[in-house]
Amino acid sequence: MTKNTFPTNLLLILLVIIISFAPLFLIKNAEFGGADGEAETMITQINEDYEPWFEPLVEPASGEIESLLFALQAAIGAGILAYGFGYLNGKSKALKNR
Repeated sequence: MTKNTFPTNLLLILLVIIISFAPLFLIKNAEFGGADGEAETMITQINEDYEPWFEPLVEPASGEIESLLFALQAAIGAGILAYGFGYLNGKSKALKNR
């Protein structure tokens, strides 16, 4: 029993694209910053003498490179999780077919 999942997959991909890019077009003049910068601002407001415990080992040349490295890290993590789930699913199916 095979089911054609192409239309469902295509719809899901389109939804991900729409959800990802909609804020860029719907929210004008917005600054999309990370949680690290917000946390540092709040800590500085609470304690003006705060100094970080350590500095980064490597500082990316620009914000774009930093974003690229973050996205790459997320993609590698998602790939590892997907492989693990696929492996477990295949193992489960193999045990059922014994």
